[in-house]
Amino acid sequence: MKNFKLLIFLLITSSFFFSGCNKGMDPNRPTDAKGKRIKNIEEGRGASIGGLLGKVGGGTNFEFSSSNPMWRASLETLDFLPLITVDYSGGVIITDWYSQSGNQDSIKLTVRFLSNEIRSDSLKIIVHKKTCKTNSNCVTNISKSDLIKDELRSTILRKAALLEKSDKQKK
Repeated sequence: MKNFKLLIFLLITSSFFFSGCNKGMDPNRPTDAKGKRIKNIEEGRGASIGGLLGKVGGGTNFEFSSSNPMWRASLETLDFLPLITVDYSGGVIITDWYSQSGNQDSIKLTVRFLSNEIRSDSLKIIVHKKTCKTNSNCVTNISKSDLIKDELRSTILRKAALLEKSDKQKK
């Protein structure tokens, strides 16, 4: 009697576990690898080169640095300065210290891209200023003057707008 109750209990519990095993399975689904690949691609679950580059479905838009007018305009504007860090994926350009010959004041620029849109709030520009009395006695701080920031921002935005306009005309 004890074994019979145990057998009934096991049958009932196993029926609960195995009752959900076949839910949602398509009886017409392909079983071979080629058929599965074709069905996955038809349903949009497959990976393709076009899909990875954002050309097919998904709405993904991969932009490369050569296609971003803000990025190109910034590099063209800052091309006279020595650059330390240029990171497109991180959206930052950092220059080295720069001073005109004979001047004891140097500046270092950091340009951060907050957006790819051509707007004034898409760029964050930080100007660091270093003043040296001697080679070993230097003071570094963030510039309080907005003159360089404003001039740089307007130059980048103007160039970016012109680059975007010429890109649209080419298409």
